[in-house]
Amino acid sequence: MVLNYIWIAFFLIAFVVAVVKLLFLGDTSVFPAIMDSTFETSKTAFEISLGLTGVLALWLGIMRVGELGGVVRAMARVLGPVFQKLFPEIPKNHPVVGNIFMNISANMLGLDNAATPLGLKAMEGLQELNTKKDTASNSMIMFLVLNTSGLTIIPVSIMVYRAQMGAAAPTDVFVPILLATFFSTLAGIIVTSLYQRINLFNRTLLLTLGGLSAAVAGIIWGFSRLDGPMMNLVGTTTANVLLFVIIICFLMAGIMQRVNVYEAFVEGAKGGFETAVRIIPYLVAMLVGIGVFRASGAMEWLIEAVTWMVSLTGLDAEWVGALPTAIMKPLSGSGARGMMVDAMQTYGADSFVGRLSCIFQGSTDTTFYVLAVYFGSVGIRHTRHAVACGLLSDLAGIVAAIAICYLFFG
Repeated sequence: MVLNYIWIAFFLIAFVVAVVKLLFLGDTSVFPAIMDSTFETSKTAFEISLGLTGVLALWLGIMRVGELGGVVRAMARVLGPVFQKLFPEIPKNHPVVGNIFMNISANMLGLDNAATPLGLKAMEGLQELNTKKDTASNSMIMFLVLNTSGLTIIPVSIMVYRAQMGAAAPTDVFVPILLATFFSTLAGIIVTSLYQRINLFNRTLLLTLGGLSAAVAGIIWGFSRLDGPMMNLVGTTTANVLLFVIIICFLMAGIMQRVNVYEAFVEGAKGGFETAVRIIPYLVAMLVGIGVFRASGAMEWLIEAVTWMVSLTGLDAEWVGALPTAIMKPLSGSGARGMMVDAMQTYGADSFVGRLSCIFQGSTDTTFYVLAVYFGSVGIRHTRHAVACGLLSDLAGIVAAIAICYLFFG
């Protein structure tokens, strides 16, 4: 229901802004631009879905082999104590716990193409446990908030963009991104737990969150001792090696359990095309709404208004130049990526705004995209508190990113 109101708001606000620009500013190009965006974003939505088909088939096939080989069940047993606290609705040692872990791991490594099919597989498992098939369960919401908070250990793609834009030290945003994304994820867990009345002060969760904090600190310390080229090399190599090791482990587990690996892979891969087709309408709806909002100039006016309000307080408004990336990130990953590149082109890759836009890009994930695709793949219409928790997590990441950027580069 919340997504319904937001989607309608995109069009209504865009229409009002376009009418004002036409009648009072004489801008005759605004409506053609809006209509052009509807065709372009519809095409983009289809291309995204089409591009996902092969990746979905690959990873759904690999996951099927892992299921039959017992890997997913083994992961579920290891992660059982922690996930039982965060996902109390999921039965003990249920295979979906392994799917959730694989998805979160892929996100942490920055492997977006691998994370999406793994996430869709996890959502299918959660939907099987869901008693109200059109309404999001608590477990679904917690899972999606963990996705939208965007915890990323190795933000390789952002560092590559910085290198392409001529940054003197492309990796100088690495530590700030790690800190910002960790705060975003922590806030997401806390907010969702409060909504769902999960006790965060139990021994298991305290030890887990404390251990993760120590692990993040260790990774930050280790990477901070590397120079720029070596950091990029180690980050890229680690991500790809771990991904391939996962594939090999799944195949070997299937062989050890005497599974017909090839047939199991094909059986799982068949669902890739079906899932890709199923999410097309949801992608078209969301991307067209975002495109109309952008093409009308509403986003530009929003940024100008924020700059004016911040200037009234007497506070430094330098960070507002990077705000389009922060605002666009919950809506569209590709849109936010474009905003980030535009900020580095306009202000410079090593400027405060250029660096902050990169930290925004890495601190959270595309909340509305994730909600639309994941909920749409299993037919969820009532999202309950998913949007609120996701946006509060995004807000925490934005605030943390601004503070951290001033600390490092201000």
